Amino acid sequence: MAADNTSSVTEFILAGLTNQPGLQLPLFFLFLGFYMVTVLGNLGLITLIGLNSHLHTPMYFFLFNLSFIDFSYSSAIIPKMLMSFVSKKNIISYTGCMTQLFFFSFFVISESFILSAMAYDRYVAICKPLLYTVTMSPQVCLFLLLGVFGNGALGALAHTGNILFLTFCADNLVNHYMCDILPLLELSCNSSYMNNLVVFAVVAIDIGVCIVTIFLSYGFILSSIFHISSTEGRSKAFSTCSSHIIAVCLFFGSGTFAYLKPPSAVPLDQGKVCTVFYTVVVPMLNPLIYSLRNKDVKLAMKKALGRITFS
Repeated sequence: MAADNTSSVTEFILAGLTNQPGLQLPLFFLFLGFYMVTVLGNLGLITLIGLNSHLHTPMYFFLFNLSFIDFSYSSAIIPKMLMSFVSKKNIISYTGCMTQLFFFSFFVISESFILSAMAYDRYVAICKPLLYTVTMSPQVCLFLLLGVFGNGALGALAHTGNILFLTFCADNLVNHYMCDILPLLELSCNSSYMNNLVVFAVVAIDIGVCIVTIFLSYGFILSSIFHISSTEGRSKAFSTCSSHIIAVCLFFGSGTFAYLKPPSAVPLDQGKVCTVFYTVVVPMLNPLIYSLRNKDVKLAMKKALGRITFS
């Protein structure tokens, strides 16, 4: 096993979000509530899109996968996080820690690329409406989705491989509520400038490619919107993009702050708060943002509730 070859540590202790005893139980119920809303919201949106044929379009195909990603990576993190509030020692095995790190990295990177694919979809819908069905054909959507998960897998392998080559000595207390990259680098006996550089490079490339795609897409979208003569047309175009813009700002804002600043500039405890935002809050808010600001989803929800009431 990797743990025997490269490290004397066979398990880690996760320090959790806070060490203040009076906050443990209130935080447990708070984050349990967040997780329940996340699960219900994302699985509800997946079910609505799956059961309503009028939502079987490229836009909702990507939204379906965004909800799947949000549900998956919050499920990789929050259940273990909840354990830290109710147990004296929240222990995770070396293998379990590396597995959590891989899936966390995979789904977070996939989310950044699915948000880029959604921006491209909005660009085609608004700037080239007559070519939309041809440009965003099922084959193209599938190809984009393979790119999303392919990039997620490559990024996750780079991050996990980087940590697997490190040695962990006597100290096994991870100053975090999950196996995140930066706390593990800090804990290692032999982490170097190169290990930190790998993290920075992978994150910078992933976020850079995605942000450039999103900015270019919305640059063309804004240009097209300003050429629309009617106020109603402009308003409709803006409302189509508003949910996605909010989701992008929340996700990339917190992610950039957590990973693209030097470790010395952001204390680890402050970094934990940023991580909470995009691992707990963003997956919970995304289904609310897309359902409350979307007429098609609200209509599908009303129909579904109507069927349940009628039954």
